[in-house]
Amino acid sequence: MKKETVGIIVGGGPAPGINGVIAAATIEAINQGKQVIGIVGGFSGLFEGNRDAVMPLTIDAVSRLHTTGGSILRTSRDAPGDAQKKFEVLMHTLKEIGIKYLITIGGEGTLFMSNWIEREGRGSINVVHTPKTIDNDIPIPGGFSTFGFQTARHLGVKIVNNLMEDARTMGRWYFITTMGRHAGHLAIGIGKGSGATICLIPEEFEESRISVHKLVDILSGSIIKRLSMGRDHGVAILAEGLVEKCDLEELNEYPDVERDESGRIRLAEIQLERVLKRLVRDNLAAMGLKITIVEKNIGYELRAAPPIPYDIDYTRNLGYGAIRYLLKGGTAAMIVQFEGRILPVPFAEMFDSKGRSKIRYVNINSEVYEVARNYMIRLEKDDFEGEQLARLAETAHMEPDAFRAKFSYITLRRDDPAY
Repeated sequence: MKKETVGIIVGGGPAPGINGVIAAATIEAINQGKQVIGIVGGFSGLFEGNRDAVMPLTIDAVSRLHTTGGSILRTSRDAPGDAQKKFEVLMHTLKEIGIKYLITIGGEGTLFMSNWIEREGRGSINVVHTPKTIDNDIPIPGGFSTFGFQTARHLGVKIVNNLMEDARTMGRWYFITTMGRHAGHLAIGIGKGSGATICLIPEEFEESRISVHKLVDILSGSIIKRLSMGRDHGVAILAEGLVEKCDLEELNEYPDVERDESGRIRLAEIQLERVLKRLVRDNLAAMGLKITIVEKNIGYELRAAPPIPYDIDYTRNLGYGAIRYLLKGGTAAMIVQFEGRILPVPFAEMFDSKGRSKIRYVNINSEVYEVARNYMIRLEKDDFEGEQLARLAETAHMEPDAFRAKFSYITLRRDDPAY
């Protein structure tokens, strides 16, 4: 009698721990009498009807994978422009390959695909999803991170710690952009873990569109405040999601912004740290302050790193739990770790009323964020009074009233009467 087949597929960008899920799921499935195949290269081959983009997975082949980075099955973000039309090809390909159970490994985009496949293949293919992204933006019960996040943060902190020492040694500033397209978890995690001078994430801005001028003044204010304390160096962490909220008309004014053939801004290509470096430097130069700023983007260095023990342990639980859930007849759920248990969260709870994957944002009203915010060096409301105002204004070569007029607005919230 032919064994039932478990398929494993990876979507989206790499994240530490992918191989751990693959290994744990493969070992448990084989121990339960199933055969396992990996779909190589993400969903792109399935959309093209490629039945050969598969590889058999055995216990011998995966037994030491859990300590390695990257993905033995590779991955991709590729999806055809006519995905709706080609989806029938994808479903037909899965059935021709003979997959009865499917484990998807990925972020919110892969979660969307998982739900789509399960919905169309109900009764013929059982599907579970395991939450992978260094962005940590999938809502998991109890605030647990997505796998890969902890390793990415750990390595990011090491990188930033080295840059902080370089900044101190050379008397300079670093503007560092980290990954996090929708949310600032990785930026604030690295910033807090390294003790970076300041961290900016999109969630802290109440307005629907962030003024680039405001970002420039916040960073300039942080540098001035550090100078007033006798320190000529620092590190600013910037979440890449800030770009998504920036005022496009304002960005259009800057020559460093890349555009397509029709002149429209390529948001995905904007190097925020480079734009802000030039503008902050010019802003400070107008006050007679000469500051060296070095731009850097970190993200790709973090995605395919070997997982730390936390993510090794975590992904083994997820791979094991995915198989156990599937073989009990389960489907249409994301497998999570919560309070010592491995649990399924129904797909229905992971999407909003419009069918879009829910996003977990940094809760800026939490005490955890309050701690991060209070250890940053940036202009605050009480900096615009008395001796502190005089000291800051003197550092910026400005009169106190002029300094207050230029910078005080960056400390206001919408509910402030002076906003």
